[in-house]
Amino acid sequence: MLASMEAVRRLMDLRHRGRAEDLPEVLAAAAPLLDAEAAIVLLVDYGQLALHPLRGTRVDTATVLAVEDTLAGRAFTTAQQQWLDEGDGGALWLPLLHGAERLGVLEFRVKAYPPAATRHDLEVIAALVAELIASRRFYGDAVEHTRRRLPMQLAAEIIWNQLPPLTFAVDGTIVTAVLEPCYEVGGDAFDYAANGDVLHVALFDTVGHGISASALTTLTLNTYRNARRSGLSLADTCRSIDKWIRSQYPGLFVTALLAELDMPTGTYRRISAGHPAELFLRDGRALPQLPTPNTLPLGLGHMIARPPRVIEQQLEPGDTLVLYTDGVTEARDASGALFGVERLSDFLLNALDEGIPAPETMRRLIQAIVSYEDGELRDDATAAMLQWRRH
Repeated sequence: MLASMEAVRRLMDLRHRGRAEDLPEVLAAAAPLLDAEAAIVLLVDYGQLALHPLRGTRVDTATVLAVEDTLAGRAFTTAQQQWLDEGDGGALWLPLLHGAERLGVLEFRVKAYPPAATRHDLEVIAALVAELIASRRFYGDAVEHTRRRLPMQLAAEIIWNQLPPLTFAVDGTIVTAVLEPCYEVGGDAFDYAANGDVLHVALFDTVGHGISASALTTLTLNTYRNARRSGLSLADTCRSIDKWIRSQYPGLFVTALLAELDMPTGTYRRISAGHPAELFLRDGRALPQLPTPNTLPLGLGHMIARPPRVIEQQLEPGDTLVLYTDGVTEARDASGALFGVERLSDFLLNALDEGIPAPETMRRLIQAIVSYEDGELRDDATAAMLQWRRH
């Protein structure tokens, strides 16, 4: 226990000094204190395809591991530890979780499978490492250099720097999202915030591509946050965004779903501003879609006199809502056939039936869409899953 506490102390020292890229060296020095020959941070890339050694790791101590078909990948996708017995020792992989956000895995090289007390200590170390990565990542570019496997376009850089973590969970309710193409996305975005009993969720699809689209998306995201933080109602938030888009980008528009979930009761309220209806899934079946649209796309609201209409739906525990942009359903295969709403619904229902965690379902969904379009999307594809459990 004293040796483990010394390892914790050395890691805690990084809270007040050092960068993310200093973490590998500190872990390497702390590994013997944990009865390990090595301790290696592996972060998932933006495409969520492989786990890569954090920049600063000695090249001879770690390798890149695929998310698919590896035990390290299984630790990432299931958020559960995985063990590989190699005869004269083995490898233990623990998930790196910042809240519900999956960052990667922590690999321990050990001489034998650790006893329960030691595994508990290693889980504490993994939790601390995840917190350090999350807090230290903004003081240097080591995490970004590790996660990027292709050059990121400026439009995508602008969007990614404004998004919240892909996954968030509170009191049994979870929201998780994906964006693709991750290195080129510019017109799609999502946001959420949990304030008291209310979970706010929004999905945006901006007209156009590239820098001009990302600039409009930036205005939309920040106007949404300003309205939300000012305590505006859902309808007034919609009007505020509409006003600012029309003022700054006349003639352009953004489709959106703006939603609020009262987490204690399951009351779901939303406005569809020219956006596709979310999928509504319950007990292994798709329920009828909620009415859509309820108002014109943001930026075009002045064309009608009536105010935005708020749709209210009472959820049941276990209900799942999936918000998506048209880049998901309008993906086309080589023959030109659309991915479509029915295929999307079937994919999600199958995943729910298999008990696949929500973040992993979203990861698999985006990979399925990329594969459907033979590896190259014609449009941004963004989706967010919201699951409600009574707390």
